[in-house]
Amino acid sequence: MSASVALGGSSRCGRALGPSLDKIIKNAAWRKHSHLVSSCKAALDQLQSLSDLPNHDPDSPLLALPAADAPLLLQPILLALDSNYAKVAEPALECAFKLFSLSLIRGEADPSSISPSLILRLLDAVCRSCSIGDEVIELSVLRALLAAVRSPCLLIRGEGLVTIVKTCYNVYLGGTNGTNQICAKSVLAQIVLIVFTRVEEDSMDVAPRTVSVGELLEFTDKNLNEGSSIHFSQNFINEVMSATAAKDNAVPSHVSPAVKLQNGAAETTGDSKIREDGFLLFRNLCKLSMKFSSQENPDDHILLRGKTLSLELVKVIMDTGGPMLRSNERYAISFFYSVLQFLTAVKQYLCLSLLKNSALSVMAIFQLQCSIFMILLSKFRSGLKEEIGIFFPMLILRVLENVNQPSFLQKMTVLNFLEKIVQDPQLIIDLFVNYDCDVESPNLYERTVNGLLKTALGPPPGSTTTLSAAQDITFRHESVKCLVIIIKSMGTWMDQQLRIEEAYLPKSTEIYTSVENYSNPGGEDGSVPDFDLHTEVTSEVSDAATLEQRRAYKMELQKGISLFNRKPSKGIEFLVNTKKIGSSAEEVAAFLKNTSGLNETVIGDYLGEREEFCLRVMHAYVDSFNFKAMAFGEAIRFFLRGFRLPGEAQKIDRIMEKFAERYCKCNPNSFTSADTAYVLAYSVIMLNTDAHNNMVKDKMSKADFIRNNRGIDDGKDLAEEFLSTLYDHIVKNEIKMNAAILRFMVEVCWGPMLAAFSMTLGQSDDKLATSQCLQGFRYAVHVTAVMGMQTQRDAFVTSLAKFTYLHCAADMKQKNVEAVKAIISIAIEDGNHLQESWEHILTCLSRIEHLQLLGDGAAPDASFLTVSNTEPEEKSSKSMGSYPSIKRKGSLQNPAVMAVVRGGSYDSTALGLNSLGPVTPEQINSFLSNLNLLDQIGHFELNHVFANSQRLNSESIVAFVRALCKVAISELQSPTDPRVFSLTKLVEIAHYNMNRIRLVWSRIWNVLSDFFVSVGLSENLSVAIFVMDSLRQLAMKFLEREELANYNFQNEFLRPFVIVMQKSGSTEIRELIVRCISQMVLSRVNHVKSGWKSVFMVFTAAAADERKNVVLLAFETMEKIVREYFPYITETETTTFTDCVRCLTTFTNSRFNSDVSLNAIAFLRFCAVKLADGGLICNEAEKKVDDSSSIAVTNEDTSDVQNIYDKDDHASFWFPLLTGLSRLTADPRSAIRKSALEVLFNILNDHGHLFSYLVWMGIFNSVIFPIFSGLCEKKDLADSKVPAPAAHIEGGSWDSETSSLASHCLVDLFVRFFDVVRSQLHNLMAILTGFIRSPVQGPASTGVAALLRLAGELGSRLSEDEWGQIFIALKEAAALTVPGFMKVFKSLDDLEMAIDPQSYADIDVSSDPGFTHDEIEEDSLQTAAYVASRVKSHIAIQLLITQVAIDLYRSHLKYLSESNIHTIVAMFRSVASHAHELNSETVRLKKLQKACSINEVSDPPMVHFENESYQNYLSLLQDLIVDKPLICKGLKIESRLVEVCQEIVQIYLNCAGCGGGLTGLNRPVAAQSVMPLGSAKKEELAARTSLLISALRGLSGLDGEVFREHVSEFFPLLVDLVGSEHSSGEVQNVVSNIFRACIGPIVMP
Repeated sequence: MSASVALGGSSRCGRALGPSLDKIIKNAAWRKHSHLVSSCKAALDQLQSLSDLPNHDPDSPLLALPAADAPLLLQPILLALDSNYAKVAEPALECAFKLFSLSLIRGEADPSSISPSLILRLLDAVCRSCSIGDEVIELSVLRALLAAVRSPCLLIRGEGLVTIVKTCYNVYLGGTNGTNQICAKSVLAQIVLIVFTRVEEDSMDVAPRTVSVGELLEFTDKNLNEGSSIHFSQNFINEVMSATAAKDNAVPSHVSPAVKLQNGAAETTGDSKIREDGFLLFRNLCKLSMKFSSQENPDDHILLRGKTLSLELVKVIMDTGGPMLRSNERYAISFFYSVLQFLTAVKQYLCLSLLKNSALSVMAIFQLQCSIFMILLSKFRSGLKEEIGIFFPMLILRVLENVNQPSFLQKMTVLNFLEKIVQDPQLIIDLFVNYDCDVESPNLYERTVNGLLKTALGPPPGSTTTLSAAQDITFRHESVKCLVIIIKSMGTWMDQQLRIEEAYLPKSTEIYTSVENYSNPGGEDGSVPDFDLHTEVTSEVSDAATLEQRRAYKMELQKGISLFNRKPSKGIEFLVNTKKIGSSAEEVAAFLKNTSGLNETVIGDYLGEREEFCLRVMHAYVDSFNFKAMAFGEAIRFFLRGFRLPGEAQKIDRIMEKFAERYCKCNPNSFTSADTAYVLAYSVIMLNTDAHNNMVKDKMSKADFIRNNRGIDDGKDLAEEFLSTLYDHIVKNEIKMNAAILRFMVEVCWGPMLAAFSMTLGQSDDKLATSQCLQGFRYAVHVTAVMGMQTQRDAFVTSLAKFTYLHCAADMKQKNVEAVKAIISIAIEDGNHLQESWEHILTCLSRIEHLQLLGDGAAPDASFLTVSNTEPEEKSSKSMGSYPSIKRKGSLQNPAVMAVVRGGSYDSTALGLNSLGPVTPEQINSFLSNLNLLDQIGHFELNHVFANSQRLNSESIVAFVRALCKVAISELQSPTDPRVFSLTKLVEIAHYNMNRIRLVWSRIWNVLSDFFVSVGLSENLSVAIFVMDSLRQLAMKFLEREELANYNFQNEFLRPFVIVMQKSGSTEIRELIVRCISQMVLSRVNHVKSGWKSVFMVFTAAAADERKNVVLLAFETMEKIVREYFPYITETETTTFTDCVRCLTTFTNSRFNSDVSLNAIAFLRFCAVKLADGGLICNEAEKKVDDSSSIAVTNEDTSDVQNIYDKDDHASFWFPLLTGLSRLTADPRSAIRKSALEVLFNILNDHGHLFSYLVWMGIFNSVIFPIFSGLCEKKDLADSKVPAPAAHIEGGSWDSETSSLASHCLVDLFVRFFDVVRSQLHNLMAILTGFIRSPVQGPASTGVAALLRLAGELGSRLSEDEWGQIFIALKEAAALTVPGFMKVFKSLDDLEMAIDPQSYADIDVSSDPGFTHDEIEEDSLQTAAYVASRVKSHIAIQLLITQVAIDLYRSHLKYLSESNIHTIVAMFRSVASHAHELNSETVRLKKLQKACSINEVSDPPMVHFENESYQNYLSLLQDLIVDKPLICKGLKIESRLVEVCQEIVQIYLNCAGCGGGLTGLNRPVAAQSVMPLGSAKKEELAARTSLLISALRGLSGLDGEVFREHVSEFFPLLVDLVGSEHSSGEVQNVVSNIFRACIGPIVMP
């Protein structure tokens, strides 16, 4: 080593040159190479005198040596290389390699310069030495050239670089050694790689990768590999690449400016020498690839190899090149120019090369073309759109679409090419967007997919093909594989887009970030400074004595805040322990609300926690807001500005639920219930997500938003203007969906893919092929499901489900089992997007379970469902155990098994129904073996699908449940083999998802509720019982959750029990429901809350049940509820009180047990006591109750009652109770009527002081008056002429005891609350006069007693008008009976009776022999009998009314006014006139008397009625003259007295036969034949005598002046009395006395 150094001197170049020069001298021939030897010696001598310069001479090609010495030193190397002598050339090449590899030669080799540089001469000499022909020399040349190109300090320009490449070309093409050829090819590839790595970076200082020799032989030259040639070549390249000097391998600062191109002035022009050289090399290689054989020598093998090598090198260039856009702004101009230059070169040369070579049939060239094109497609497609549009069909589609006679290798190359490019998701997206979506471009994507489909389907039947069967199968499998990769890449791209969008998706609260400064009176409008948390903190800080204390306090507080932001619970604990905040929930809430520096996301997470203290803090936090008079949108923005809603749905649910409750409490009139605010709040959040999530296909429009929120306000719609404003506020800057591209792509490819996958899966049993198809199905379902493409998704899922062959298990194979596994995987992986497709998947799971149960020998569900409920469990167990496992050669006679073996269509509900033929042994054996295949799918896999439902999102779980319900119904409706698998899974699903947020669970329950109702009403009793018991279990589980105020979900949850109870015709079901409800209520009474409404509806239905045990069972529970748990009933909803009352009222109508009815009435009184205590009224103070639907008012005008509700809150609770009792008073059972009356009036008496005037009015109209409605009719019941048997008198439905009790209670109530209810006196009188007018003696007496008692109690308290009302009522009562009575009385005119009108006065009808029973029709007699009865009743009523009036007059005369007396006088006058008129109806009376005689009934007391009427009238007038002389003058009582006396005398005279047309002194006197009176007339005359005497005495008792004034009027009558016949001598005495005492003094004064 020391000798070598001595030979070359101390310089670095000398150490490299010296040994080589010495070796050249030794190997040279002295004579032949004398000049060479002398040159070597001179160089050695010169080296001995040189040493490295401190600064490199930029003009010197040798490092650290003077430029002037360089020619002398390199001259020996040049001579040796040109000697054409291997032994001399070899050390020279070795020396050149050292100089290049150690970067001792530096500079630029540019052939275009005026004089060739020394470096360029050296490179040319190296290249020329290759002509020696020695294999070792060839390798040395290759090594030296590669080292020269690799040197970072040597820039080889233009033709110099081309010369190096050509030299290597020649070694490759002209060499005879395969190893050398591989090395030459490898060197070329490495040179190209180095050059274009520098081009990419536009710098010499790069570290290019080492070429892989094995990859170079991918398409060609595999025959050159001679054992270890590849290994040798790889080591050769590695050695050269690693021989670069460890130091000085970068361009030093003193290098020539020509070398430092990228840092010189050239960059401003875009003229980069490195890239120019690279482009020159690229162009030359492209040109070499386009050289074709001449016509003289068409099979030029060398030319073909050169073409192939050129394409391979171009491929290396394209692999190396690519994203030159990585250059920074400093090189932007240079880069832009270079990119355009390179793309232009690609278009001009490479594309032309591909075009020309595409006609060649050489496989290697075609493969290289495809490989280069794939690189262009992957890296340069953005600038080569037109070119790709040309080459893709020419290279790829042309071969792909050739189905019948393709080249196997070419098509496999294309399929492999497609397999690679479709693995790039963005590439296939770009293909579709730039070509299929461009009108002027070919549909590359669509044609590719269709071409793959054609290949997958194979040659059409009957066509001629050159493919073997194996080749065809290979093509099919490869094309399916490509299709699978395409749909997989689409899914990958879609998932990437979703992840990107989720990363940038705005938080749910971001819609409220721009919040205006809302001034709140309660101080809740914003944050306060850090330390103004509460008074204690402020005081502590303000009292701090020193700055250090303040600083310490702040540091400790900030520490707590920091800890809270990391671990909120720990932070709160720290702050409480250090007394920075209080320990109460309210103080912690104030801290969270008012302290700055807290992480809003952490606050939201903390508030949403389930721990008890966190819940109390959250409640206190929400309660600290005052939302009064705030719009809903404003309130929710104001609420959410202090924290971010957590990501977990259940946390959001708890917070928003409390927000809704608080908002409704602050604004009681805003919504009907908190449910409305809760649903609307969630709707707002979902609208925000919808509007700002660009993966949502169809954005929610304003109309959709309004429609989605219809009916949420307790069945009513919110104002459309309100919802519209809310929508406009939320929807801002909608983001358009990037993934829409994918939808179009799927629409293009889904059909071909479905066909390819289905055809391959159906025809092939190859494991790999079927696996690929199943993967394709999974990817396709994933893409179509996530994109919401329902039709396409369902098509793939349905096809896959059919391929499971679960509907014809005897034909199953392993691939069908794999399809089942794929179905399960889809269910677990893409469950959130399956929607309606869940039905197909769940149907498959149902059929799997069915087959597995049959295989295990389990009894079919049908056997379980047909077992009677009353059978002992032992029998049931024995029956279920009689099905041995058919896998163990058990019995196959089970019809269910035989049906499964026969199989059926996929869509058939019941298997085997359409093919009832015999089952062959082959089918049985196949079925048994296939059951073993299904063992690969365990129960865990099946159950995992259902357990995974907990992870489904809100929309998907609803779709899942809905689909499961459909499958369950189809199972249960199977005519041959009903099953309960899905039914039991529904129960499991409900349990799994019980902790869903309330809004989601409501939607789930809507589906489940309909299902439970439908199945609960099933004709199969066992199924119905099973589902009701399952519903009970769910309800028990759900009732463990506490319901906040103003919510209604517990009621919704129990509603299916109500519907089934009301509609089911099964006694067993109804009894079961009653027991279920009883158990739930008694065990979870404190959590029933809003569910009480449904509970009472169930018991109400039970109370009306036809089975006694159901009624008694329900009432037993009802009794316990009312006695022990009454406070819980109205804890949440006070309106449930009315439901309780309605239920108890229904029990009072029970016909099974009077004790139940009586106890129910007693409970109603108990409810009244509770109501009177004020608890309900207090609970209702903050809201108005609209319960009009639950209150039945019998009065026609219900608007008045409703107005009462609006003005008096607690009236809505009293009226249902009171009206219920009111209706009970009409119960046919006497004990119930009596009890209801007593309880009703006791309640009114005990609690009437609570009622306002309006409430009392409502009570009278809707409660009291309906009880007596039968007594208050304005007209008689019998309006027809012909009486009906049922047309009895009013009040007949009540016995006398009930009537007496009712009237007594009514009067007592009226008297007690007279000051409030006195305005109802006229209505009360209508009731009492109704009693009095009753044709039955009992009610009439009751009415009289009640009226007298009323007057007695209130006499002094009644006003003049009120007394007037009483007497007017009596007067009207008397008058109202007349029209109806007269209508009946006049019906006698229609009777056919032969009576001589001339003999009326003389003939005794009773003794008329010519009038017999047979001569009168039976109908006429019945009519006459009825009329007689009505006449008697009418007379009694009239007399009773007048008697009552007399009694009232006499008892309360001192309270009566003139108007009152006038009313009484008018009434008596009216009755008397009516009696006289009635008695004047002679013809009718004769008919009536004759009919009564025939019917052997007494005649109506017509004369008595007339006498009594006039006597009462006469007595009243006489009493008035005595008692009220002053009033008499105003009313002219004396005149009335004279008038009535005249009438009485005239009536008497008419009866005596002395009445004439003229009266008075001027009447002519003539002889008259007076006929004797008959016996009847004599009796009547005797009856009228007493009245006559009273009248005559009345006249005689008149004041003298009055008598004198009227004597002329009645004197003729007195004269007639003297001449008439009398039955008593007292008449004559009285008349005589009048003449003597009264008339005499007038005549003879």
